Amino acid sequence: MVKELEIKIPTSYADINLKKWLQLQNELKSYEDDEEATVALLLMHLCNLPAEYLRGLSVDDYNMIKGELGSFLMNTELPLQQFITIDGVEYGFEPNLGEMSYGAYSDITKFETIQIDENWIKIMNILYRPIDKKIGKYYSIKPYVAEDNSEKFLDVPMHVHFGALFFLFNLLTDLLSATLKSSMEMDLPPNIKPILQRSGHHMLQLLSLPMGTLPNSMSLLKSR
Repeated sequence: MVKELEIKIPTSYADINLKKWLQLQNELKSYEDDEEATVALLLMHLCNLPAEYLRGLSVDDYNMIKGELGSFLMNTELPLQQFITIDGVEYGFEPNLGEMSYGAYSDITKFETIQIDENWIKIMNILYRPIDKKIGKYYSIKPYVAEDNSEKFLDVPMHVHFGALFFLFNLLTDLLSATLKSSMEMDLPPNIKPILQRSGHHMLQLLSLPMGTLPNSMSLLKSR
């Protein structure tokens, strides 16, 4: 008897939660140089396609699924989601990073890099906090308390996570550019400019490249 298999192909990062994304990343580490295994893992994890059905796919279906996934996995234009709802509670992104509390800043900067890995939920738990007051586009969030209840962010879709990551990356890049430009325009003592430039370089190192989590599989999906 022939069994029919329904494949649900995600069409955006909104269809993939962080838990599934991290599971995929952990398995991909073992197959970085294996093109066939890498694409197979993408199809298995993102489309919930059982391994035993992979070889039964037609070439056309295989390439179609690759194309559908590749159409959004290369997207780095995801906007910051200021408001998200988790379990009926509305959360807001830190409205003023420049006035972030010392405790929040300290807990974020204890990580060597800011990237989407197992530590990312802890960073999200600092940046997104329950809304305290909201009037139109203006809002405030509850004060930061160092409590590890970050597991809830595992079920949040990836467009929220990448939106926050890209926002931080672009903010840091703009800040770095402005700092270096200012240091070149100002008449500074000779020993100060190299210090500022080194500081800028270290700032860049704080964040990993936005798409660094899938360096090889992205190009594989685009080659059809």
